Amino acid sequence: MPDVTPIPRNLLGDETSPYLLQHAANPVHWRPWGAAALAEAQAAGKPILLSVGYAACHWCHVMAHESFEDAETAALMNRLFVNVKVDREERPEIDAAYMHALHLLGEQGGWPLTMFLTPGGEPFWGGTYFPPEPRWGRPSFRQVLAAVAAAHAGEPDKVAQNAAALRAGLARMAAGRQGGLPDRAAMERVTEALLGLQDRARGGLQGAPKFPNPPIYRFLCQMARRLERPEAMAALHLLLQRMAQGGIWDHLGGGFARYSVDARWLVPHFEKMLYDNAQLLELLALAQADRPHPLYARRAAELVGWLEREMVAEGGAYAASLDADSEGEEGRFYVWTKAEVEAVLGADAPAFAAAYDVTDAGNWEGKVVLNRSQRPDLQPEAAEAALAAARARLLAAREGRPRPGRDDKILADWNALAVCGLVRAAAAFDRPDWLAMARRVFGAVAGMLAAPDGRLWHSWREGRPGAAGLLEDHADMARAALALQAATGEARFLDLAIGWIDACERHFAAPDGGAFASADDAADVLFRVRGAGDGPTPAGNGVLAEVQARLFHLTGDPSWARRAEATIGAFAGQQDGLAGMTTLLAAADLLVEGPSVVLAGPAEGARPLLAVALATPDPAVTVLQTATGQDVPGSHPAAGKGPVEGRAAAYVCQAGRCGLPVVRPEELARLLGMGAGVPAGEGVA
Repeated sequence: MPDVTPIPRNLLGDETSPYLLQHAANPVHWRPWGAAALAEAQAAGKPILLSVGYAACHWCHVMAHESFEDAETAALMNRLFVNVKVDREERPEIDAAYMHALHLLGEQGGWPLTMFLTPGGEPFWGGTYFPPEPRWGRPSFRQVLAAVAAAHAGEPDKVAQNAAALRAGLARMAAGRQGGLPDRAAMERVTEALLGLQDRARGGLQGAPKFPNPPIYRFLCQMARRLERPEAMAALHLLLQRMAQGGIWDHLGGGFARYSVDARWLVPHFEKMLYDNAQLLELLALAQADRPHPLYARRAAELVGWLEREMVAEGGAYAASLDADSEGEEGRFYVWTKAEVEAVLGADAPAFAAAYDVTDAGNWEGKVVLNRSQRPDLQPEAAEAALAAARARLLAAREGRPRPGRDDKILADWNALAVCGLVRAAAAFDRPDWLAMARRVFGAVAGMLAAPDGRLWHSWREGRPGAAGLLEDHADMARAALALQAATGEARFLDLAIGWIDACERHFAAPDGGAFASADDAADVLFRVRGAGDGPTPAGNGVLAEVQARLFHLTGDPSWARRAEATIGAFAGQQDGLAGMTTLLAAADLLVEGPSVVLAGPAEGARPLLAVALATPDPAVTVLQTATGQDVPGSHPAAGKGPVEGRAAAYVCQAGRCGLPVVRPEELARLLGMGAGVPAGEGVA
């Protein structure tokens, strides 16, 4: 049993999370989440104040400066509560459980998340950011602390009633709703609904703030092919073209910010997250495969350049994020004044200012967010070269500024998304060096984050593992392994994927299908969450179903199809929620209608065919390489199908049957529906 003797000091100094270390000097007696903190609360009979955030979170910094660094507020917190800090990136399953509880209270979610728990860890009330003084119709944080502590002490029945209601609500949210495999009609309904939400002028979903929502657009890309809906692909093109020229893109250093606060992609919330950029790299590759455009190639190269220049961390994997703030101000590192631009560029400033919206008044709080939204068309080659030279000079000048903080912890699931993006981009943009980067990142994660029992750790920093692996870590790394297997033909990647999916089924599976986010032996998880709704990243159950479906197409083993059906079926009964489960829906389509390309012949001879198969704009295509066709499993429809008259051949298989072999790349491209194109989005020719 953990020692429950209260320690009158902050205990975050021994943690590895950069976010927790940001709070290690607070006068608040913070504890990391875990059995010791829960035992202390129960022994003291005190409620728990749970504060959840992440290193790049602007409002988390604001609340920290206003309240957690304030001695008077800290003294009140220490007297009334056991105070627990959680990094939502390190413990997303803890964040998810208590964020669900906040939603059940009728509150809008966000970070910092501030939840009040019973000594046993059950939520009974909460909110997000609280100001230090009454403001905007909200009580001060100190008023909230006093009122919640008084309610816990003086109204135990009411607290118990709230906790019981939230406990029941969380149980309902984790329950499955069984249904059959979504059919084409369901795909059409969801596609139609998502297309109806599009901002047809600016791209993305309507309204503000504006997030990129990559899982939605990956699904629409898939449906463009399957349902013959070119407008679904057009939505992806418009999104990328508007974002790529907006202020949400860092025009000097590369990389997309997490979202824009407006409806025009102009003013970013300046933090940069690995998961966004990883998925947007994959979307750039899919758009390029559908209809090549020099803007996509430039942004992909600049994005990968940013990853390699600023985000490489321990072992060659990628760091989690860059902060929004520097010198205590949001966006200070990234914004300019016209005078600053002129001081760097001199005579070249007017042309740059005209292209990048640089004015005396600025476009955000008197400062300039560089963007090309007003003049998005690419200029003639000489003019673009001059702008590139100007950008390089401004970037060099910017490097002299105090930099935003970097959260350099390594997350298995986010790095896996980066591997998938790099593999697809390597094919779409003909960059074999990017495939080498994908190998490096994958090898770093698979090596450093390998747990002794064959599972993965979720996080790693400074030679130490952090939290235990989650469903997303194993499913996303399995998906990354299959991406590398398709590109390289190396069987070891298939073996790794199967091992991690088997671990999911041993430790995460729910009795009635699907999987929980946390493992069955996670001792400090009080509420195991389960769902298939995508967030900014694809849902773990959706990725699990995708990998199971791909394993069926790779092996022909019907048990993988049954497992995919069980995962999808656990959530398919939520008809009113399917539009939020685009990864799961895409997996259902992949399972039933996804094409497989079997390449038979020596690797060198099959390389031109492989290049076509990997560069398809259909995310549901599965690629299997075989030297002779004799090593294809007997249950696979392509078993025994080999080269044709000594030449490498490609077989396109779908719905359990394979077509006639083709030996020329252009024939394979035709079979995969490549080259048809869709109408261009307005603004970028």
